[in-house]
Amino acid sequence: MGGYFGVASKTSCTMDLFFGTDYHSHLGTRRGGMAVYGENGFQRTIHNIENTPFRTKFDRDLDDLEGTIGIGCISDMDPQPLLIQSHLGEYALTTVGVITNKQKLIEETYQNGHVHFLGMSGGKINSTELIAAMIDQCDSIVEGLLSVQERIEGSMSILLLTPHGIYASRDRYGRTPIVVGQKEDAFCVSFENFAYLNLGYHHYSELGPGEIDYITADGVEVLSPARNEMKMCAFLWAYYGYPTASYEGVSVEKMRYDCGRLLARHDNNEGIRVDSVAGVPDSGLAHAIGYANESGIPFSRPFIKYTPTWPRSFMPTNQKQRNLIAKMKLIPVDALIRDKSLLLIDDSIVRGTQLGETTQFLYESGAKEVHVRPACPPIMYACPYLAFSRSTSEYELITRRIIREREGEHVSEEILEDYSNPDSSNYQEMVDEIRKRLNFTTLRFHRLDDLIDSIGIDPSKLCTYCWNGKG
Repeated sequence: MGGYFGVASKTSCTMDLFFGTDYHSHLGTRRGGMAVYGENGFQRTIHNIENTPFRTKFDRDLDDLEGTIGIGCISDMDPQPLLIQSHLGEYALTTVGVITNKQKLIEETYQNGHVHFLGMSGGKINSTELIAAMIDQCDSIVEGLLSVQERIEGSMSILLLTPHGIYASRDRYGRTPIVVGQKEDAFCVSFENFAYLNLGYHHYSELGPGEIDYITADGVEVLSPARNEMKMCAFLWAYYGYPTASYEGVSVEKMRYDCGRLLARHDNNEGIRVDSVAGVPDSGLAHAIGYANESGIPFSRPFIKYTPTWPRSFMPTNQKQRNLIAKMKLIPVDALIRDKSLLLIDDSIVRGTQLGETTQFLYESGAKEVHVRPACPPIMYACPYLAFSRSTSEYELITRRIIREREGEHVSEEILEDYSNPDSSNYQEMVDEIRKRLNFTTLRFHRLDDLIDSIGIDPSKLCTYCWNGKG
């Protein structure tokens, strides 16, 4: 994933840009970057933030990043923002999204006269540099942004900084958000709408799918209107979004309460007695509160995340490190675990590795039973739009591994659809196999129709691809 923040001000933008970008640290852990335009032209800094928070790396750069207009990003992918010089002028560029037809687009840019790209380790090409090349092959920035929207398979939202303003282009189907805030003598543009509140901005507008706006210190101009079709990522509400954020007018925190409430309402706990409901910190806490409020079962925190040194929710790319850190983050509370039956809620099960180890951790800490209730349906497909998980193959998903063992290598869409149906025998047998492998006492997933109801917007405006293959 990743996040972005931009400021256009009549005075210095630097501190607003610094703190606004930092407020997106929950969306990525690999790199951070800021670019500003001021009296000395463009200035840009990028740092690796895998082991150090954004603030710590960038506070020493602020004197060199003085300007009145700028953009910043937290990137879980390639280094950015990039500084570009082309026939369209000099600009800085940052992006959030995934390009699934990347090689085809690279070949097309070569055919259209692009000479080279900077090489990266493993032979990769920076996706943001590819976007710049696509824009630069057009006659204007707006034409270039529209071309990107039409040609990209996947998704791509963009902030493009010129000496005079910021172009904000939300991806064609609105899978990720772009919002605009306003205060006296300044406008800002952001992925998360909470990121500007403590900086004194109030909500001004939210870009629609495919909308392109031009933002200056004096105002906001719509250069290309919103398109009708939207496919907003439903997983933003369930997991990625910060609790204080809202998308399309729907509060993330309230959605998670409602999600847990509906999970409890439709959970068949006949014959099950638990002492408390707990959420895996931090991704399952709000869902667990909603479940506890609806069910009447007390909410507890039988393990606590050690935030002084592990404050961030994302993990390293190395799986062995991920597993170790997942364990190191959580400190057990013996009095709330030993000889207790717990109902545990996490946002989802992807590979199953971490939640299985968390369950084992609870057993080793004295728990009698661990009943698991994921706040999402079983994940059946790897996301081709935002790459919300680090899975490089669908067979890293625990669901698909089990289906392959049961059905063989080549599985039809009809069979996958049956495994996605919570009323089918294939679904029930798959869930029971997950329960056995991860050593849960019982396992019941959230239903997709209830998840959609907990968001509360038109289902046709949501992307639910990871659960049912419909994006």
